[in-house]
Parts: sequence; structure tokens; C-alpha cells
Amino acid sequence: MSSNSSSPKPALAAFARIAAPLRRAVAWPLFWPLLTLALLLAGNGVFNPGFLSLHWQNGHLHGNLVDIANRAAPLAVVALGMTGVIAVRGLDISVGAVLAISATVAAWIVVRLTAAGDSPGLMPLWLAILAALAAALACGAWNAALVLKAGMQPIVATLVLMVAGRGIAQLIGGGQIITVYYPPYAFLGGGFLFGLPFPLFVVAALFAFLYLATERTALGLFVRSIGHNPLAAHVAGVRARAITAVAYVFCAFCAGVAGLLVSSNVSSADANNAGLMMELDAILAVCLGGTALTGGRFSLAGSVLGALIIQALTSTIYAAGVPPQVNLVVKAVLVFAVMLLQSPEFRGEVRRRFSRKAGAEA
Repeated sequence: MSSNSSSPKPALAAFARIAAPLRRAVAWPLFWPLLTLALLLAGNGVFNPGFLSLHWQNGHLHGNLVDIANRAAPLAVVALGMTGVIAVRGLDISVGAVLAISATVAAWIVVRLTAAGDSPGLMPLWLAILAALAAALACGAWNAALVLKAGMQPIVATLVLMVAGRGIAQLIGGGQIITVYYPPYAFLGGGFLFGLPFPLFVVAALFAFLYLATERTALGLFVRSIGHNPLAAHVAGVRARAITAVAYVFCAFCAGVAGLLVSSNVSSADANNAGLMMELDAILAVCLGGTALTGGRFSLAGSVLGALIIQALTSTIYAAGVPPQVNLVVKAVLVFAVMLLQSPEFRGEVRRRFSRKAGAEA
């Protein structure tokens, strides 16, 4: 009798040793975004055998994976900026309009400076970049002033620029789509560097800058403290208002960079449609990456993964021949599922139900 009762113990111990690393892996913040992206890519690879293939052509790396990463670059840039705002309990729904403003400013300057038809060198490119980023920084400062000085709720403060920004961009462009014929400008969104699309290097540079700023300095600790408890952070001497203002300004800066990438990629600036719905996709990407909308907990790598997930999902829908109207519904279902899996409360409830069921069966 005793041998039969003690026989399951070694099996249970072995199962516990196997289950412990699995529980740690599931608890890793990037586990579910990575799993979601891997399943999307693997599913495409099953139904389309050539989907995961890569090849060199004319010194450039080509393939569906490269296309997904390249198309996700503008969204990843905006999501990185949005991560900081959400981490300090803020929200910026004006990034799409800021993107349109910066794209229109850059295209307008390039067209005006190259209208003579001569070869002005790189001066139009640098002036366009500086002017576009300056306009984006001004938009970020406006949002920060409304939130911190006027005391508006972030969603209301940024809604002002979300609505007015489109009109400002259309005024700059004269209500027309501005077409740009200037190869140096087209390189920003469509060029290659070391065989890879140039926008990937822009994303990598921004990610590296933010990672070093938040993980190798005290800034990350300050941001987390502000997100968890702004009042306690202020009492502890953290310059919460200044850091929050920088977060809004940097978010707009990232939207300006994305505007340069988008407009240069298509060699035009459409003030009415550039960056349309970008703010919602950026928030979705940040949430998919594990950043808490309540502030405090954020993941830069997760935000980039979230952008890749959204672009991979979009590519999957188009490849499957599903009508584009279904795209938003599928995004909503995916976000709902991933957010449930990321929720500690949901996972705890599932574990409790399984535990009760296993106890009842025993």
C-alpha cells in the first residue's frame, strides 16, 4: 500500500522541475508578444512555403520578413515615443496629425527648394528634416503645455491637435497632395544601407537611445515611479512635470520622424490621409508589447514587437484574400486575446479553475 501511494512522487517531482522553467517563461513580459509574432509568421510559412525565404538581389536583402519589418518601421517609431507617454500615465492621440504635419512641411520645403530644376545638393534634404522635426517638437510642446499648464486630461488635450493638426497640414499643402521628385529625400524611406532598408536603422537608433536612457540611467526609474504614483514621485524629489513634458515632446518628435519615413517612401505628402489611424495602431502596439496603460510598467522591445505583430497580421490578412474591412475586427480580436493572456488576474483565475478541477477529479 505504501509503495503504491509513494510511487507518484518521483513523477510529480519531475513534472515540477519541467513546469518551473515554463512558468518563468510564461511570466516573462515578452513571452506572449514573441509567441504571437512567431505563430503569425509560422502560419504564413505553412500556407505559403516561400513566405519565410530571404534572398539577395542587387546587393539588397529581400523577402517577406524584410518587407514586414520595413513597413512596420514608421509604426515602431511612433510606438516607441508613445511608450514613454503611456508610462507616465499619459496618452497622445495626436501622433497621426503630427505625422501629417511633419510630412507636409518636409515635402513642401523640398519642392520649393528644388523647383528651379538645378542640383542643389543635400541642402533641401537637411532643411526639410530640420523643419519637419521642429514642427513636430512644437506640436509636442503644445500638447505638454495643455496637459501640464492648462491641466487638461491627456486625451482631451491631444484631441485638440488631432483634429486641428489635419487642417494645419492641409493649409501647408494648399489642400493638395505634394509630390516630391528628389532622390536624397526618397532614400530616407526607400533606401538601403548595408543591404537592409534604411528605416530599420532609424528604428534601431531610436530604440538604442531610449534603452540606454531608461535602462542605464536613473531616467527609467523616474519614469516608472511617476507612472506608479506621481504624487509620491514628486514628494521624493522627482521632477515629474519636467519628465512628463519631455515624454510628450519626444513622442511628437518620433511622430515627426515617422512622417519623414512615410512621405519619403511614397515620394509625396497627403495631409488628409498620412498617418490616418496611426495613433490607434501605436496604442495597440504598445499594449501588445506589455506596457500598462495605467503607467509605470513599460517595455520598449515589446512596443517594437507590437508594431511587428500588427504589420504581420495586416500582411496575413491581405495574403489570405480577406477583405480589408475585416482588418480592424481581426486586430480587435487579437488584441483582446493577447491582453487576456498578459493579464495576471486572468492567468491566476485560469490556474485556480484548473486547480479546483484537478482537486475534484483527484
